[in-house]
Amino acid sequence: MPSFALNSCRVALALVALGLVSGGARSQVMIIGNDEKVGWTKEGAPVQGEPGHDTLSIVDMAKPDQLRMVATIPLANSIVGPPTNLAVVPGGAIALVANAVNAVPKDKGYQLVADDKVFVIDLQANPPKLIGTVTVGKKPSGMAIAPNGTFALVANRDDGSISVLSIAGKDVKVSDTVSIGTGADQVSAVAITPDGKLALATKSAANKIALLSLDGGKATYAKRDLPTGIFPYNVVVTPDGKLALSVDNGNGGSSDGNVDTVSVIDLEADPVRVGDHLTVGDSPEGLAVSPRGDLAVAIEARGSNQPKTSWFYHPGGAVTVLTIAGKKVARAGEVTVGALPEGAVFSPDGSHLYVGNFIDKDLSVLAITGDKLSDTGQRFKLPGHPASLRGGPQ
Repeated sequence: MPSFALNSCRVALALVALGLVSGGARSQVMIIGNDEKVGWTKEGAPVQGEPGHDTLSIVDMAKPDQLRMVATIPLANSIVGPPTNLAVVPGGAIALVANAVNAVPKDKGYQLVADDKVFVIDLQANPPKLIGTVTVGKKPSGMAIAPNGTFALVANRDDGSISVLSIAGKDVKVSDTVSIGTGADQVSAVAITPDGKLALATKSAANKIALLSLDGGKATYAKRDLPTGIFPYNVVVTPDGKLALSVDNGNGGSSDGNVDTVSVIDLEADPVRVGDHLTVGDSPEGLAVSPRGDLAVAIEARGSNQPKTSWFYHPGGAVTVLTIAGKKVARAGEVTVGALPEGAVFSPDGSHLYVGNFIDKDLSVLAITGDKLSDTGQRFKLPGHPASLRGGPQ
């Protein structure tokens, strides 16, 4: 008994140090979904691989300039959809990971078909492990967890709906499903305001963002949508709850060589409304706001997964930096990153930004000084292709 108690204490202290359990306002852990089913040749041609090789990596961010791999476990996930198909609960006890598609055999190869699963990962286990599976709508994509950690919302892209998941410790269940459109609308991502009273869900193909009222873990859609730019693919809310931002991808989730936009939504206006649009680079998909709330970043593919013969091909993607001062959002420069960048995570102290480069199988590590981002030259290597990444809270 004394030996068991001592070992348990050591394990608990180690987990707290890694940020995998409660003990701080922000989790010190980053989770990364590595999709090994979809890829590109060196010439830029898409290739479809066999299933069974996807993984989830858990990375310690306690030292922002010295990331450390905690564990990598087998877990199905997908690059299909915005890079927000996973999330960490406040305190970091569990993570949720949605899988939009699976690969199934067809004509001596494989094709992608819609899945309907959200996986529950115990981050306190050593190593972290899958402890549950929840069935939601078709092609679950972006998700968000409420600031109090009691429920989550999942965007079901093929159903035009939002699944509401109740969270009680490590027990996760579907408590409701709310229709906010049709499958043709492609409901792709969702964000929750810091007070837990409002959610914004992208209806990408409809060029709109739906507003949902939240009360005690119940979501209500009053059929009010906001017009954005073309194909709003991802959405975030600032830490003070005053603004929301959407990246408007422009081409159904792919580069086309044209500039795109970020929509600025005033959440304090009555009624809530789109107050501004900013021009950014081609094919923004990743989107994140700093924990300090003074910066946001749009992550843009810029043709980095296109054939090298394409007129809009670039060897790397880019990060467009946006400053936030009250209700004013402005461009403040850009930084080149790796090929086909997807998700982005700020370090808990706001000193660094990590960008997942899908084709390069690594993270670009960017340092932040004021409103300036600079490439440190560090590349954090990963065991797979980072399709999505998330820290916490969302």
